[in-house]
Amino acid sequence: TFPTGMHIAAYKSVVENTIPGVEKLIDTLAAKSAAFMNVVKIGRTHLMDATPLTLGQELSGYVAQLNYGLKALKNTLAHLSEVALGGTAVGTGLNTPDGYDTKVASYIAQFTGMPFVTAANKFEALASHDAIVETHGALKQLAVSLNKIANDVRMMASGPRSGIGEILIPENEPGSSIMPGKVTPTQCEALTMV
Repeated sequence: TFPTGMHIAAYKSVVENTIPGVEKLIDTLAAKSAAFMNVVKIGRTHLMDATPLTLGQELSGYVAQLNYGLKALKNTLAHLSEVALGGTAVGTGLNTPDGYDTKVASYIAQFTGMPFVTAANKFEALASHDAIVETHGALKQLAVSLNKIANDVRMMASGPRSGIGEILIPENEPGSSIMPGKVTPTQCEALTMV
């Protein structure tokens, strides 16, 4: 059924791509946080100067944000692993052999190597897409965190003449021919498109 296909595709994508990518970013930010734990900078609230903190402390906040987002995403996997196959048209399982739903879920789990199970309530599994909505909510949480991080990095790297210039970002392509020293924050801009 289409709902089962949606669950398999979403689960596979989240487990094989999204979670490892977020974990890698968390590890990278945690390493940078440790490396910059003694680099003091000014803190900001509402873009206005506030009390000092270290760059490492600021980066640790990003790590915590992403850890919470990752936890939320992992929490969706139990619901996403439930498949509706065997519920037939409306969830009654009418005209399917006894045990078909559990056998087919077991086969899908074996075939994919992922822990798919038959949905406890086929009426919910077929009539709603709550597991997909729940997963989308966790992905949105991560996207909002990534957008905030990208905007913070872009602001801290602003310059080179009259910006904040607290950090340097890589020059991924040639800068401007009329604005010497300008580094376009293309990685940050790509991230804000997520």
